[in-house]
Amino acid sequence: MLEKRKSGNFKILNLGEMAFTRLDSRCLYTLLICMAFGSTLSSNAEINVNAPQDFEIVDPGYLGYLYLQWQRPLSLDNFKECTVEYELKYRNIDSENWKTVITKNLCYKDGFDLNKGVEAKIRTLLPGQCTNGSEVQSSWAEVTYWTSLQGNLGTKIQDMDCIYYNWQDLLCSWKSGMGVHFDTNYNLFYWYEGLHHALQCADYIKVNGKNIGCRFPYLESSDYKDFYICVNGSSESEPIRPSYFIFQLQNIVKPLPPDYLSLIVKSSEDISLKWNMPRGPIPAKCFIYEIKFTEDDTTWVTTTVENEIYIARTSNESKRLCFLVRQKYL
Repeated sequence: MLEKRKSGNFKILNLGEMAFTRLDSRCLYTLLICMAFGSTLSSNAEINVNAPQDFEIVDPGYLGYLYLQWQRPLSLDNFKECTVEYELKYRNIDSENWKTVITKNLCYKDGFDLNKGVEAKIRTLLPGQCTNGSEVQSSWAEVTYWTSLQGNLGTKIQDMDCIYYNWQDLLCSWKSGMGVHFDTNYNLFYWYEGLHHALQCADYIKVNGKNIGCRFPYLESSDYKDFYICVNGSSESEPIRPSYFIFQLQNIVKPLPPDYLSLIVKSSEDISLKWNMPRGPIPAKCFIYEIKFTEDDTTWVTTTVENEIYIARTSNESKRLCFLVRQKYL
């Protein structure tokens, strides 16, 4: 074995010591790398976040337009500089599909069919830039909501029908529930965004003193919005189950028939059929017209966007010609 000697400030090692020293340095370096990597994993694994607090569904009395609201979760002090988001899912209980919303707010509003229950769930989301690169999600907070289900199903109104005549006059009608007591009467309430509270029908259609429909007043700024209706009832003999409806007025428009239908026979074969559009707020470009023409025992139907059409008779011997014109809102 070679001896160790000192020369100045240098230490001379033998071959065995040199090999051991190099091996020891590599192991130490590898150990440091492993420790650093292990520390990063441990840091990520410890990051978690709570679900939102006080999650609830609030009914403000708008006949189906509900508020879903919550509070920030606890233990967010370490993430004050982060933008916290919430994933909200909700549906009517018998629906197959959830509606999903990602929001930074603490409240969300939407319409629901209150003939059925409502269920919703929410969780907190922390973005990757706040959690070393991967999004962190909390567990779900869940809530359900039901309106009062008093009264048997048979006490609800039947055959509810609403028509918005010529985009001006809304009329709804219904039939009484099956087997209800003779003293049962129904009341209609409605709401749409822009009203401060739900209103009761002020002009009922009555038969034998019972309400069987409603004529609505002028509905300012009500188009292209969800229109909510509730028809409930009262009876001294039994509770009455309420009925809820949601629709948009432009989808139930029924235009008036054309005005001043005129027929001009230009020759033995050619006939000109012309009519005027009825007065009202609906623009002419929004109509399509259906014409039904019967000649003896032959009938055919055609459509046009114009308010005039030329028709050729198939026979000069025709004994009966009949024309019907109606219009449809596109």
